[in-house]
Amino acid sequence: MPDEKSNNYSVLWRIIKPVNPYIYSAMLLHALGSVATIVALLLLSLVVAVLFENGSLLFLGINWRLSNTLVSLGLAGALAFILSSTGFAVSHLGALNLEVDLRTRLAEHMAQLPLGHIITNGTGSLKKVVLDDVKNLHTFVADSTPLFGRSYTAPVVSAILMFVIDWRLAFIALSILVTGIVAMSISIKDTHEIRRTYDNSLSSINAAVIEFVHAMIVVRTFDDGTSSFKRYHNALESFRTIFIEWMQKCDRSTRISMTLLSPLPTMAVVICGGIIFIGQGTLTLPAFVAVLFISTVMVDAFMPLMWLSSFLKKAKAAAGRIEEMLSLPPMPLVEQGQLPEETTIEFTGVDFSYENRTDKALNRVSFTALPGTTTALVGPSGSGKTTVARLLPRFWDIDKGAITIGGVDIRNMTNDVLMNTVTFVFQDTYLFHDTLANNIKMAKPDATREEVIAAAKAAQIHNFIMELPEGYETHAGDRGGRLSGGQRQRITIARAILRNTPIVVLDEATAFADPESEEEIIKAISSLTRDKTVITIAHRLSSITNVDQILVLDKGEIVEQGKHDELLINKGIYAGLWSNYEAAQAWGLQAKGAAHV
Repeated sequence: MPDEKSNNYSVLWRIIKPVNPYIYSAMLLHALGSVATIVALLLLSLVVAVLFENGSLLFLGINWRLSNTLVSLGLAGALAFILSSTGFAVSHLGALNLEVDLRTRLAEHMAQLPLGHIITNGTGSLKKVVLDDVKNLHTFVADSTPLFGRSYTAPVVSAILMFVIDWRLAFIALSILVTGIVAMSISIKDTHEIRRTYDNSLSSINAAVIEFVHAMIVVRTFDDGTSSFKRYHNALESFRTIFIEWMQKCDRSTRISMTLLSPLPTMAVVICGGIIFIGQGTLTLPAFVAVLFISTVMVDAFMPLMWLSSFLKKAKAAAGRIEEMLSLPPMPLVEQGQLPEETTIEFTGVDFSYENRTDKALNRVSFTALPGTTTALVGPSGSGKTTVARLLPRFWDIDKGAITIGGVDIRNMTNDVLMNTVTFVFQDTYLFHDTLANNIKMAKPDATREEVIAAAKAAQIHNFIMELPEGYETHAGDRGGRLSGGQRQRITIARAILRNTPIVVLDEATAFADPESEEEIIKAISSLTRDKTVITIAHRLSSITNVDQILVLDKGEIVEQGKHDELLINKGIYAGLWSNYEAAQAWGLQAKGAAHV
């Protein structure tokens, strides 16, 4: 267990190492500020002593009068304020730099991870790392690290001074402090398991909230969310239960420690002891006042440790997750890859399993797609169609076998070469909250306006764009929300046309299009795929009756292969799918009274 704790601390300090100069400077400034505060309290006790000594007191070889004592007190107080304020300013500057550094590193690293990893882990856990965990480290560096300088310096300096002035009152003050520390250690006791459960609950809430917001239209249409988003409700209840249970375990000790580590109990016992010692004639009033003031600083400096411990645990957990993300192996890339001379696609004995799953998503998949041909992937849900399509642009790396383009293994191509060879048009479109022109130019940032317009015309979306008040400078809205599904689809096809790669992978772009948009999308796809090697995931079988070859997948294996007419003759899985498709096309809604007419 100690090794694990030590490791957690080392991870935290390793992650925040880039801003160590800011952290150490802030700690030093706060430590000096604490010393200045103690000096100010000593001077305040001198003010009291001077008043009781008829306006003059000889101390440390200096004749202290009310005027020079008050001036010294003001200077010490101002210095304490300046040092502490500067310390917080330095720590906040360091926290901002750390935030920029971590989010930049995380973004750059995630860009090198297999895209499949991002899809598999979901947006909730990624959001927690990139936003919440980085924010926790920002808070730790900005608000917590300066207080370490104060929390460790002030008690030590105060205790030494109290023992120098009067060891009896020092022991009295320390007894309250020690009792409070014991109670505090119990209240902040935490286990790795509780913290992990707590963090997992937060991740579940993040994922559920994102899902809830994205599906708000569905919720409002069908119910109030209690049934459709039971997961969201359960995530909140789980978090509530864990949090309450955690708080109940340390509630009593927390109250005791907060009471004992406040200045009043220490002042009370010091006053009682001081009255007794003054009555015995063994303590002077100035010494009593000095110990009384200094003891409050010593106790008050320990109170932040309770909150610092909580911040520290959050920061350690956050640093652990950030390092875990940064330690994920990036997709192996070659610096100087090979260039395919043509676009023959070949899968040879490809095996693939998704992360954390033992079953194979693909098993011994082999096929060849010749240049300029169209290959359709069909099969029941979960058969592996999408997996085959997404392995080609290398969303994941395969477990066994090889995928080649023009005889070159895609793992031996640079990322730029592969992305300039294969374009993937998703069934689910995504537009950024930017202008339509910039959304199209994502495929080719240096494209001219003429090239963007030509791509939009080929995608059958130019006329619609020109009808908008701002034309190509119109903003698409959040996730393209200002456009219809068919319009968004044609914008993404315009992207692919502008990219102009020799291989196009289509995830049935017309699957959810309305009849009016479907014709335009089909024309756009025709422009996109002209003279290209095409791999298409087919949901509407009528769209693939004339393709060059059809691959029928079932349970991750290719079970049939051929043209449409050949597969119908075989009366296998494809023939069954076609029969079901034709039956579905013949289905329609009928008015209640139609049967009686």
